[in-house]
Amino acid sequence: MKHKYHLRPWELQWHRNFREWQRSQFGLKLLRRLPDNIKERIPFEAIPLWIASILTGLFAVLYEHLFDLFQSFGIWIFHQSPFYIFVATPVFFLLAWWSVDFFGKSAAGSGIPQLMASVTLADTRKKNYVDYLLSIRVIIVKIVSSLFLLLGGGAIGREGPTLQVAGSIFETVYRLIPEGWAKVSQKIMLITGGASGLAAAFNTPLGGIVYVVEELTKSHIGKFRTAVFSSVIISGIAAQLFLGSYLYLGFPKIGKMPMIGLGWVVLLAFISGYAGSVFSLILLQISALRLKVKDKRKRVFFIILLALLFATLVFFTGENSMGTGKTVINKILFDQSELPWYTFPGRFLGSVLTFSVGGAGGIFATSLSSGASLGTLIVSILQINPEYHNILVLVCMIGFLTGVTRSPFTAAILVLEMTDRHSAIFYFLLAGIVSNLAAGMVMKSSFYEIRKDEILQEFDAIAKKERLVAKRPVV
Repeated sequence: MKHKYHLRPWELQWHRNFREWQRSQFGLKLLRRLPDNIKERIPFEAIPLWIASILTGLFAVLYEHLFDLFQSFGIWIFHQSPFYIFVATPVFFLLAWWSVDFFGKSAAGSGIPQLMASVTLADTRKKNYVDYLLSIRVIIVKIVSSLFLLLGGGAIGREGPTLQVAGSIFETVYRLIPEGWAKVSQKIMLITGGASGLAAAFNTPLGGIVYVVEELTKSHIGKFRTAVFSSVIISGIAAQLFLGSYLYLGFPKIGKMPMIGLGWVVLLAFISGYAGSVFSLILLQISALRLKVKDKRKRVFFIILLALLFATLVFFTGENSMGTGKTVINKILFDQSELPWYTFPGRFLGSVLTFSVGGAGGIFATSLSSGASLGTLIVSILQINPEYHNILVLVCMIGFLTGVTRSPFTAAILVLEMTDRHSAIFYFLLAGIVSNLAAGMVMKSSFYEIRKDEILQEFDAIAKKERLVAKRPVV
């Protein structure tokens, strides 16, 4: 079957079956009963978006339950004996890396750069590469690898991977749309997938919509904005059907800030934004160092070294350096408990070491926990009034996340929706702007944008090599 790009055998069979159904007696009878103006009344182009959104919500719920289960088991291993971590971490970190390296290299890391690269490649002559970055295989490898990291106690999040999983679902649905069916562009489909994934992962529909506008889309979506935005909401509703209506971080108490408090907001936003950008820079440098090691045996040794460093860190700092760090955020915002000074270094370095292994795992949630632990550390050192503790911690969460993503408004809206603290919206927006300026002093682009450019450069090199091979004379 002639199509815009190559289809797999099972996808070809799906299209054949659909055509046969249309030509069957039942199909013809049903089509004749449809009103003549049905195409004007039903938004056919939105239906695939809505189907993919429901699937995204269901997958996000399943992934969250698996994530929590495996994270708890990894911490349980550590509680049996702290020394077990020196065995569990190297074994499971190696399995996480191997599963990606052997079964699907495009499933490595966060997943957001892969989605961004796919959006860039969509509807171009290089759109066949999108299938390498987003597919059912990627979904399976992504989930399996991240779960291995959790069993080893890894400090990763599921939000970035959820976006790549969502993009893969939307891409698969797009490929299965029958010929002749009114549909949106591939680019719009993938943009909506990313936004739906973010909304389902954090239960933040506004954050998903802002992410569409600020991070993913460079194209005009005016014609399809209703379909896109409704898809984001549908994925969130599908997730809520199983998880219930909830706030990612609950309702932390915040005090009213005086005018002088703006100085604290600016200072902590600047420090956290700078720290988030430094975090990104370190990740890029270690990842580049790992990729320079071409010999497989040496690379295995490098990964084991990272795993042992992480195990040593956990051995001395405890479980606060493990997992997503959501429990750390809850301790800081709700228990107001005095955490050790090394909580922030533990979260920071734990995320760096885990992510640098090369398995599948996100840095979205871990950036929030790193920002929260940094905020409580600064408040403690400067002895700021405890009444302003929570709002300044939230400011640091926005700042650190902005330093990594360079999406200040997305970060501000996400934290706003996670906590329902609308009275602090102006402080949150101010924090996003200031932290973005601070991050720009370290790196001009975000971690995700740099990784996206690296992926696109790899595809350019492959395409150039293929052209050279095609031009060789046949002897």
